[in-house]
Amino acid sequence: MSKRLGIVMDHIASIKPWKDSTLAMMLAAQRRGWQLFHILQQNIAWADGRVVARAEQITVEDHREHWFDLGTTEEIDMSSLDAVLMRKDPPFDMEYIYTTYMLEAIEAQGVLVVNRPQSLRDVNEKFFTTRFPQCAPPQIVSRDPQRIKQFLAQQGDIVVKPLDGMGGASIFHISGGDLNTNVILETVLDHGRKTAVAQRFLPEFTQGDKRILLIDGDPVPYALARIPAKGEARANLAAGGSWEGVALTERDRWICNEVAPELKQRGLIFVGLDVIGDYLTEINVTSPTCIRELDSLYDLDIAGDLMDCIKAKLS
Repeated sequence: MSKRLGIVMDHIASIKPWKDSTLAMMLAAQRRGWQLFHILQQNIAWADGRVVARAEQITVEDHREHWFDLGTTEEIDMSSLDAVLMRKDPPFDMEYIYTTYMLEAIEAQGVLVVNRPQSLRDVNEKFFTTRFPQCAPPQIVSRDPQRIKQFLAQQGDIVVKPLDGMGGASIFHISGGDLNTNVILETVLDHGRKTAVAQRFLPEFTQGDKRILLIDGDPVPYALARIPAKGEARANLAAGGSWEGVALTERDRWICNEVAPELKQRGLIFVGLDVIGDYLTEINVTSPTCIRELDSLYDLDIAGDLMDCIKAKLS
C-alpha cells in the first residue's frame, strides 16, 4: 500500500538539486511509490482541533535544471499522513519550535515524524556533545567571558562558537595571547547575553572535519571529510571547504556506538555526527546533509536505506 509522506522544508525551488539531501530522500520515497506532499512551514496551522496544512502533491526527478513538478494546492489534515520529514533548515528560532508543537500533535495521532519533534527541541547540536564527555574534546559552555578566558589559558588554543550557529557562522579560533580575544568574546557572547561553547582547538581539522551519517543508530560505513580552504579556519562546505570520502576508523565506529543508544531512545532516526581527529564536536539532528556526496563517491543509496527504515517502523 502506498505511503503518504509529508516533507516540511524550505521551498524546493530554492535548493541545489545536485547536492540536496532532502531531494535524495524524496527521490527514494517516490521510487517506492509513495505519495509526496510539499509543505512549507508557514502553511501549517492548528484549526478546528486539527493540524492542517496547505500542501502540494509533488513529483521529483534527479535533474539539475528541472527537478520538481508541483500539483495544485490543497488543504490536508496532517494526521492523514503516514510519516513527515522535518527538513526545514535552521535558523532554529521560535518559529521552528512552534512548528515542532504542531508536529508533536500529529505524532500523538500516530504519524511518524523524522526526527521526533521533542528531540529536535531538546537536542542542541553543539551542547548535546556534553552528554558524551568520553567522545568530545575538552570544552566549556558559558556566557561568562572570564570562564572562557580561563579555559583558553588552560588549553592554549580554543575554538569558540555560538550554540545557535550553522554553516560555520561566527566560529572563531583563539590562541593564547591573541590581542583580539576580548573583542571576539564580546562578539560571540554579545557582552554576556548569549551562551557559547568553547572547545580545545583540534589541529587535525586540516585533514578533514568528518560528517558521519547514522540511520536509526547505524552508521553509514563512509564519512565525508570536509577540508578547509587555504587560509580558512573552518571546514564547512558553506564556508568554501572541499571534500573527500573516507572509510570510518575504529575510533569513529566506537563514537557511533557510544551515542547510538541515546539517539535511538530519543527517536533521532537520521543524524549527522561531526568528528575531528578522535573527537566528536557536534551532533546534527535538524536537517543533516551529505547524502548526495557520499552516494556519488561510493555508489550508496543512503536515502533509500532511510526510507526502508521508515517503512519498517510503519509496519
